[in-house]
Amino acid sequence: MLYSNLSLNSQGHLAIAGLDACDLAAEFGTPLYVLDEDRVRGNCRTYVKAMQAHFPEGSMPLYAGKALCFRGIYPVIQSEGLGADVVSAGEIATALSAGFPANRLFFHGSNKTDAEIAYGVEQGIGCFVVDNSNELAVLGREACERDITQRVLLRVTVGLDPHTLAAINTGRVDSQFGVPIETGQALSFVREALSTPGIEVIGFHSHIGSQIFEPDSFCDQVDRLLAFACDVRDELGYVASTFNLGGGFGVRYVIDDPEVDLAANIRVVAEHLNAGCTKTGYPLPRILMEPGRSIVADAGTTLYTAGGTKEIEGYRNYVMVDGGMTDNPRYALYKSAYTVINASRAVEDADYVCTLAGRCCESGDRIAEDIRVARPRRGDIIAVLTTGAYNFAMSSNYNRVLRPALVTIREGKAHLAVRRQSIDDLLGLEML
Repeated sequence: MLYSNLSLNSQGHLAIAGLDACDLAAEFGTPLYVLDEDRVRGNCRTYVKAMQAHFPEGSMPLYAGKALCFRGIYPVIQSEGLGADVVSAGEIATALSAGFPANRLFFHGSNKTDAEIAYGVEQGIGCFVVDNSNELAVLGREACERDITQRVLLRVTVGLDPHTLAAINTGRVDSQFGVPIETGQALSFVREALSTPGIEVIGFHSHIGSQIFEPDSFCDQVDRLLAFACDVRDELGYVASTFNLGGGFGVRYVIDDPEVDLAANIRVVAEHLNAGCTKTGYPLPRILMEPGRSIVADAGTTLYTAGGTKEIEGYRNYVMVDGGMTDNPRYALYKSAYTVINASRAVEDADYVCTLAGRCCESGDRIAEDIRVARPRRGDIIAVLTTGAYNFAMSSNYNRVLRPALVTIREGKAHLAVRRQSIDDLLGLEML
């Protein structure tokens, strides 16, 4: 099995955290998102322990809610000692409604609206990650009107290509995120922020991309961020107390993907930072990181019911399921690879070559192509692994398909965390 929390049971079915996938599908229906809370907690603890061991006091991971945002995730990450990265008023409200402390929220976004900025300030957000000068001006005004000083990180672009998928590469100079260092604009941005009333600059934020398996790119990021910080110190006399290195460590979607030793990677980055600060005489800053995918992706599995097969002689075989791009758009967007198992026949030979196709009226509605599974029959439960990140979060009602339920497994029991969307939910906002 790809992950240690998956197994085969005595019925020959796939088990998730010890629970029969077919039983889960029978009880809660399909499509169904299943999230192993214990695995989420384990991933959180890996980050917290490694960052506390290798980075200065005050360093911590911030869970990136864009990967998976629902009310039930926030008590988990709060109890494990993480802060949270939020990118909209909706994500802020979700976290706060679950009792997450506002002062541990970091508000991101390349185009925060005036209303969202005001809302964030009113709610007492701990830190804004300011993306540009326009946002800075509005935030300063809102802070002054409330007679407060708002702590901020300034997002800069380090001009680094970590050789990941272009759609998830955020470190290049030509990016809609942040202000580029290379053009000299970032230095001007810092100068402007330091003179803006109502604003306290605590440091810099940088993000280079996702699905990065080795620490080398993060070490390069540290070099460029530290060089910039030294230039700021020399030019403006400002020394940053915080570096936020963003997220990006990869996860295994298929068996050929490399295994990632998160703790070892964090140690390498920390040692590189320590050496750089020693060489440049720069005070060692506290470090923030923003894991999302690497917290929840491998804790998630999506269950579907097979509707049957369609065999086109000389071309390909299709297995049709009752979900697709509405609950998992990543294949349509990125051609993302997945591991697929016939959960009903998990002990049988996976010798049926097929394409897993969804139910939408789109030829691109596919979840995986040229995969091998045990030959499905109508009604079999098909499991797609590593779907904890960017599946539920990116789901839609295209073709008026209802969004699935989400179940968490905690201490060997399944709990309904998000109920299945109903027709009434779908029509509830519409006027005649």
